[in-house]
Formats: sequence, C-alpha cells, structure tokens
Amino acid sequence: MSRFIIAIDQGTTNTKALLVDSSGQPIFRASCPVKLYTPSSGRIEQDLLEIWQSVIEMIDRCVAQVGPSSIAGVAITNQRETAAAWYRKDGSPVANAINWQCRRSNKICSDLAQHTELIQELTGLPLDPLMSATKWAWLLQRDPTLRDKASSGEICFGTIDSWLIYKLTGGSVHATDHSNASRTALLNLRSLDWDNTLLSLFQIPAVALPTLLSSSGIVGTITSVLTLAGVPIVSSIGDSHAAFAGHGSFSLGTVKATYGTGSSLMTLTSSLPTPASQLARTIAWTINRTPQYAYEGNITMTGSAIQWIGDFLGLPDPISDTLSLASSVPNTDGVYFVPAMAGLGAPYWSSSARGTITGLNRSSTRAHLARAAVDSIAFQIADVFHSMRAFSETPLTTLRTDGGATRNDSLMQAQADVIQVPVYRSHCEDLSALGAAWLGGHALRWWPTISDLEGLRQPVSKFQPQKFDSTQYEGWKLAVARTRFEETNV
Repeated sequence: MSRFIIAIDQGTTNTKALLVDSSGQPIFRASCPVKLYTPSSGRIEQDLLEIWQSVIEMIDRCVAQVGPSSIAGVAITNQRETAAAWYRKDGSPVANAINWQCRRSNKICSDLAQHTELIQELTGLPLDPLMSATKWAWLLQRDPTLRDKASSGEICFGTIDSWLIYKLTGGSVHATDHSNASRTALLNLRSLDWDNTLLSLFQIPAVALPTLLSSSGIVGTITSVLTLAGVPIVSSIGDSHAAFAGHGSFSLGTVKATYGTGSSLMTLTSSLPTPASQLARTIAWTINRTPQYAYEGNITMTGSAIQWIGDFLGLPDPISDTLSLASSVPNTDGVYFVPAMAGLGAPYWSSSARGTITGLNRSSTRAHLARAAVDSIAFQIADVFHSMRAFSETPLTTLRTDGGATRNDSLMQAQADVIQVPVYRSHCEDLSALGAAWLGGHALRWWPTISDLEGLRQPVSKFQPQKFDSTQYEGWKLAVARTRFEETNV
C-alpha cells in the first residue's frame, strides 16, 4: 500500500495542503483563503477558529484523495511570528491572533529599547514589533486579568504551529519547534531553551509557553480528526525554514529567498553566527535537538506591495492587473516605490519608516508606478542579499527562490541582474509544505540521512545575470534614504 504525508502550510492569506508520497513527490495540492482583519490602523488580526476550520477542510480534501489508511503522518508549517493565546481547558481563543505584520506593540519595543543589545545577543533578533513576545506582552499589558491566568497555567501562548498541534491532539500537546521558537524573542540561541532573562523583560510567564521540540520528529498523535485518529504529527517548522529544506540545499553558500506576502532570505552557517545588526540570527531547523543555524533577513512587504499598488490604482484584479501594467513599460522612468507602509524590515529595521513614491515627473504613468512596485521586490531582496554577503563566512554564489511572485519571469531576471549571481527558481509552488513533508519523512525514516533529503531536490529554472545599470539600484537606495529621512533627523 502507498503511504503519504499530509503537509499543512498555514499561511497569512491561505491555508494549503500538499499530499506527498513515499518517493518525496507531491501528488495533490489544495488551498483555501483565510481572512485578515484590520480593526484599526496598524492592527492586523486573524480568527484562530477560522484558521482551524481551514486546516480541517484541507485535511479532509487530502484524505478524500487516497483514503485515511494511507496517511502515515501529518507535517505542519506555518506563518511564524503571529501570536496566539487560548484557554488550556477548552481550547477557546483568548482573542484573535495578532498577525506578524501587526505593529500594535510598538510601545512595548520603545519601553524596552535600553535592552536592545541584550535581546539581540541572546535571541539573534532585533527588538521589533514583528516578534511574538512583544505581542503577548501587549495582550497582558492591555488586560491585566490575563496575567494571573497566564501565570497559573490557565492560558496557552503559542505561534500558529502550537495552536494547530494543540487542536489536532485534542489539547494533549502544547509544543513548538525550535525554528518557530527562535522567532519569538524568548528563545536563547545557545541553550535552545526559553530564557529566564527574556521572560522577565517581556513579563511572559514560562508556564504559558509551549514545550520545545525538534523540527523533525514525532510531536504527538492526532485525536480530534476522526479519519486520522492515531496518525502521528511528524514535523513542525516555520514556513521560511521549511522552504529552505524544500530546496534540498543543506550546505553553505546558498541564499534562499521566499517571495510571499513579505519575504524571507536565509543562508546557513556552520555554527552560531556572530551578531550582525542588519540581519537576524536564527535556527533554520533542529534534528535530534541539534541546531542548524542561519542568518535571516525579513522584509515586511513584497508580494503585498503589488496588491497595495493595485488597490491604490483601483484595478479590478489588483495583482494580475498590476503585473500586466508593469510589463507594458521597459523601466520605471525614474519612479521608485518604497513599500514601508508597515515600516522597513531587514537590513534597516525601521518600524517608524513609512511608504514613499519618489521620482514622479510629467510623463509618469500608472504603468511606471506598477513597474516600480515590481522592481521594489528585487531591490529589497538585493538589500538583504548584499548584507548576507558582507557577513557570510563563505562566498554566496547562488540564490534559490520560491513563492508565488517567482512565477514572474521578468522579476526573476531582474533579481539575477541586480545581485549579479544566478537565480534558481523552484518549479514547486508549495516548497514550504514540501520541506515540512520531507522532514516528516526523515522522522519516519523514509529518508534517514541528509544526503537522502538532498536527493529529493525538485526541478528548477535558471536565470543568468545580464548586464545591469547600477544607477537604478543607487536610485533605489536614495529613495530608501528619503523614506527614512524623518526617522534619522529626529
């Protein structure tokens, strides 16, 4: 009998599922949208129960393809810093999940600014509203009654993987893996444990946090989905980390870039990397509690910048129509769009920056603005790539890409041109889900060695760098400097 892994990829705007067979190949995919709620400016939320229902729908659609007896395990990958809180007794949400893009915890960061260097030393992360700890601290500060409940163990804190593990196991397992934990600003990168100093700074009760587990390994057994009762959860890993694994690149010298709502670049390091103010240090994954460290750079708006421009221009199909407009002109004619509507991530880490459009002239058109939105993705990726190159212990000679925006050939060619290294685009649309499935298969001993996992690598398209006018990139950097002018001149 064939055996399959269901890989759930719970993302910002969609929940996806991939059915992967014992040869490591995806044989079925499904997807459904999930909603974002914006109750006020700068606040972005998601309904935990809606997320849970979307996961159930994806599981049901996968099981319908091959039958429940063929499912050997379930793998989970997820949007990362989104912060959830629920009651341990019955699993009911305390509040909507605070999305990773939400900036409501700016004041928490301001109050802790004097501890920025300590936080970065212990966690590898900048002090930024992106991180989950700032969001849980905001919840506790906003409603002091929750603090007593959290301290007594009545409330669970977790990222989306923790929420799904809790629900799938009927509340018997409250856990997260090291990759997700490394994005909370509460994990000590050296000890691989929650750090008491950080817990004290953010005033987060340790009892509310999940148990820490390896990214590849048996997490628990499913009890709440009858068709999969007794099936193990075989891996849990953050989506950006899972995508790196899905590229089948487990050695140094490669940068991975995931193009989604935002973007994440990651490059592996041989050991815990030295601090780099422009980049985060993180755990790519753990296997048998052995960490694979990495540098990472997070960009807040890439794909969502295309959506924003389409909405701004009033286009009927915001994304598709923006891309069509962009392709109708050879360049931006000097127009630059810096999509800092929720601040700038790596390598600037400027939460106060705001979006700008510069270089407009009498001949500027909607098409030039659309092209500037597409170019902004390539330029932001280049900003982080060059920072990684400056800090990397080995030459970075390859960029491997994945995510919806990579289907745009013009963007991939522009990306190769601006960074002047070859770009390898994966043909798999669901690399995060595939990487999670492969790590789950590793736990099941389907592919017991790293070499086995590397042998599963999927087909790619290659984009060789062509001659590039560097003044375009210099113009981008000037536009970013203008975006940050108010911040740097306070």
